[in-house]
Amino acid sequence: MFQPRYTITNRLLEHIKRINTLVHELNNRRFSSLVLAAFEKTARTLSTYASTSIEGNPLPLTEVKKILKSRPAHIRDSEREILNYNQALQELNERITRQATSLSLRLILHIHEQVTHELLPSFESGRLRQKPVVVNDPKLRKAVFLPPNVEDVKPLMGNLIEFVQKNNKMIDPLILAGIFHKQMVIIHPFMDGNGRTTRLATKVLLAQMGLNTFNLFSFENYYNQNVTRYFQTVGEFGDYYELKDNIDFTVWLEYFTEGIIDELLRVQKLLPETGISPQTQLHAHDLKLLGYIKEKGFITDKMYATLVTRAKATRTKDFKRLLSLGFIHRKGKGKATYYTLHGN
Repeated sequence: MFQPRYTITNRLLEHIKRINTLVHELNNRRFSSLVLAAFEKTARTLSTYASTSIEGNPLPLTEVKKILKSRPAHIRDSEREILNYNQALQELNERITRQATSLSLRLILHIHEQVTHELLPSFESGRLRQKPVVVNDPKLRKAVFLPPNVEDVKPLMGNLIEFVQKNNKMIDPLILAGIFHKQMVIIHPFMDGNGRTTRLATKVLLAQMGLNTFNLFSFENYYNQNVTRYFQTVGEFGDYYELKDNIDFTVWLEYFTEGIIDELLRVQKLLPETGISPQTQLHAHDLKLLGYIKEKGFITDKMYATLVTRAKATRTKDFKRLLSLGFIHRKGKGKATYYTLHGN
């Protein structure tokens, strides 16, 4: 039976309290469905970029946005990674919204099959590894960790999932999710795609326990800011069988919760400061304007004039009001000015 070692330090306890406070504050603020949809799209794009970048994908965020907006005719492996990860995010979010998913080995294998689609041979995609692997440090160009033997992978994954299921109501969700994340990285159950699959499965676990990271923020973004620190904290160095009885999860748990705080604070700053009130209530013309942007991707004053019978000065006030509330973002200058949803 899997029994992880960790200590609930003052720092870890403070992190958990802070996260609960931030989540409560966000949950108490009300925003239009259009604003939330825009932030969900932004979070998904950022997660896709960050999680694949961590694993060495060279495409910048600007290129990732282009790929997700218009699928290339001839897809390279780097682009396939982006499309696969984003598709997995969308499907998992839909499942969670319907409350139609829970952490299981079957789900983890399905996630792996999605992220490695057409990137691994069919006998390795969505299947536990059947060969030994080593974890290399790309900078040192040498092996730094020897994961468990092939015959131990399935039992270890079974023990980990059983631990999560049995302690779902007994251990704080943030601690449980953090333990799952690190232990799955240590087991290294696949030939490739371990990191991407682990991060997606951790998202599912957090959402299952009440913290849905799909719709607003991306903890992958925090890891991608300092990839070296992420790998040093989540991974181990040496032979699994020599380390397994002395692995301590405490430092990783502090880092894991620190990352969630960082992302919650980032999103909190980006979200409109005002919720829905008599002063910020959206009117019919506002909804037409925002609905048009959602459908077409942007709007100009000339386009807006075809939707409403409002004078130019009044339309200008409409744009200024929605800008001040944080619903839209202005781009271009002069006659070339146009507006997009905030975050796009």
